Amino acid sequence: MRLPRMFTLITAVAVATPALQAQAPKSGFRAEFLGQWKGVESKYEQLAKATPWEKYSWRPGKGVRSVCEVFLHIGGDNYMLGKEIGGKVPASIDPKTVENCPDSKEKVIATMQGGFDAFADAVMKMSDADAEKALKVFGSTFTYRGYLTFNLEHAGEHLGQSIAYARTNGIVPPWSMKPGM
Repeated sequence: MRLPRMFTLITAVAVATPALQAQAPKSGFRAEFLGQWKGVESKYEQLAKATPWEKYSWRPGKGVRSVCEVFLHIGGDNYMLGKEIGGKVPASIDPKTVENCPDSKEKVIATMQGGFDAFADAVMKMSDADAEKALKVFGSTFTYRGYLTFNLEHAGEHLGQSIAYARTNGIVPPWSMKPGM
């Protein structure tokens, strides 16, 4: 009787462990980062949904990314930057073509959300103790904490760009609308 119970216990622990590791932390630097990350992701999603599809091809000038290309850039980069900390990049994400605008707004949003989720998943697999570990990337050495901050700043930079694009096209970011607008 003891052997089947032990097997059941070991199996339950083995099945539950990955799910527990993937849960968002409640405190510490990863929790703080993920809170900020989800806030930035939410703003991108709201802005992408509020922007009419016909405005996705708008660009401020020759040689500058379009609305669509900025959204895809941030999605693709989140996959690629996440790879540096153990994240997974699906075969469908090719750094050379990820910014090629597809035929629907939904596909753009899905790529963007997928990149945000992939980066967040990689962060959740880290431990808070990893914060001070060294990471060599782009010819520089970061701590993991510094690398996460770098990517949060990168996402914020392009969010500002996307807000400017939206406002230039008469689109008010949904989170900044006054009640009744």
